[in-house]
Amino acid sequence: MSVTDPIADMLTRLRNARMRGLTAVEIPHSKLKSDIARVLKREGYIADCAVVKEGKKTRIKVDLKSGVEGGGMIGLRRVSTPGVRRYVRAREVPRVLGGMGICILSTSSGVMTGREARKKNVGGELLCQVW
Repeated sequence: MSVTDPIADMLTRLRNARMRGLTAVEIPHSKLKSDIARVLKREGYIADCAVVKEGKKTRIKVDLKSGVEGGGMIGLRRVSTPGVRRYVRAREVPRVLGGMGICILSTSSGVMTGREARKKNVGGELLCQVW
């Protein structure tokens, strides 16, 4: 099965696992998706992420935070899609819920949050918003 938007697929898998109350979910690996997972871990939206190699297949295992631990993702929204890419300059990076959430950008300096992009004064492709 071919996926036309792998990042949207990743976000959907995370959202569905969260709604079902699962503790972990596996996602097909790509460098961009593992970078997004690392940003989510660093910002405290997921408990852990690890790249798991099973024979020839490589997957990303994401451990979600449970309701008891608090925090975790409440919402995920894909902004830039393969059909309509959305690029922003450093000054145009949006604030999500007045700073309560984060936006994730793919920049020339790597994948980072909107706060880091504003601090480094770099723009890029606005991948998604998390709150």
